[in-house]
Amino acid sequence: MATGVIHAGVCGFIINVKAVSDDDNKVQLEITSDCPNYNKIAKELTEVDAYTEIFNKPHMGRVYEVFAKYSPHSSCPGVSGILKTLEVAAGLALPQTANIIITKE
Repeated sequence: MATGVIHAGVCGFIINVKAVSDDDNKVQLEITSDCPNYNKIAKELTEVDAYTEIFNKPHMGRVYEVFAKYSPHSSCPGVSGILKTLEVAAGLALPQTANIIITKE
């Protein structure tokens, strides 16, 4: 099992992801969030094929398809966090903290 906690940014929403894979291919996802858009995403995005998601072209695959359907914010880091978490659950990456630090001068 892999878990991800994504702090989406100025909106203040947090997206929690639990990803489980028994065969390093199919990954079951449990997504919880205080974001109403991610609550819709969570209902539809419950299982994915890890290889299809990770080795697909950027912005293709089931995760991006569902994200595009419900999220009005294309820059939301939640979609990337979901992909990184399922990648770890499937044994395709090691768990590691990722950050986006934005400043303005």
